[in-house]
Amino acid sequence: MIQTVLGKIRPEELGICSVHEHLSIDLSRIKKDPDTILDDEPGMLEELRDFRREGGRAMVEVTNDGMGRDVLRLKRLSEQSGVHIIACTGFYKDPFIPEYAQNWSAGQFAAHFIKEAKEGIDGTGILPGVIGEVGTSKNEIKPIERELLIGAALAGRETGLPVTTHTTLGTLGYEQVQLLTAHGLPANQIIIGHQDLNPNFAEVLSVLETGVYIDFDTIGKVNYRPDEERVDFLLEFIKRGFEEQILLSADLTRKSHWKKHGGPGYGLVLRDFIPRLKEQGVSQETIDQFLIANPARAFSVKERS
Repeated sequence: MIQTVLGKIRPEELGICSVHEHLSIDLSRIKKDPDTILDDEPGMLEELRDFRREGGRAMVEVTNDGMGRDVLRLKRLSEQSGVHIIACTGFYKDPFIPEYAQNWSAGQFAAHFIKEAKEGIDGTGILPGVIGEVGTSKNEIKPIERELLIGAALAGRETGLPVTTHTTLGTLGYEQVQLLTAHGLPANQIIIGHQDLNPNFAEVLSVLETGVYIDFDTIGKVNYRPDEERVDFLLEFIKRGFEEQILLSADLTRKSHWKKHGGPGYGLVLRDFIPRLKEQGVSQETIDQFLIANPARAFSVKERS
């Protein structure tokens, strides 16, 4: 089953899923930029309804404590939009980890995530469907980030929840996999984020070869990398037989990303990127794997004996 903010659903109910998004977020404490505050709930609903018109049926909302998580808001948005929303337990990376958790050990992180997974988030009774987005810094795993990732692995092992990560500019994906699997988390429970930001083909390939899922989840952010390069990498990965491990999303985090403010909105992958793949000869079957079948597997909670 897949855990959404409205309860459990069967994997086949998920539909087309955007696997790494933010609807309600506030990064301004660190970024000092009001553009990084998404707090307009009517606007969120409008954007979600647009996503649904483009064919989207589900969204994984990876905003955690320290980033402005609001699961009651997510529940309202899901009820009103008809979009399945998966919420998360977790912490982001240094320096976004809340003050109360900045000196925690892996065991403390794990205990916190397990408690939320079993009892609900912030006393709401709403259960998370994923642990994430837990992350590392650019080309560096800081001591607190190491404890955080180990804690996520231990909690994932205990609860069966998938673990989805943040890699800064796509770096250290392979090292994240090694750390998570060394602490008992199976590869099929791991989703390594932002791999489309890494221009080093061999590094991204090495992540795929471990058997984990990877996110191409900053589609449309051409200030980091042209989408043509994302397409080229995907074509090569398909040729090598990795199509069952790839997930797609846009990772919108700013007011300026929303359609109402002149941005592309959450439907951009479906509206703009999928046609590019089709133009390059990618089959509908493979596209359905990226958008439907792979997310349904990746976010199914693994049974624990």
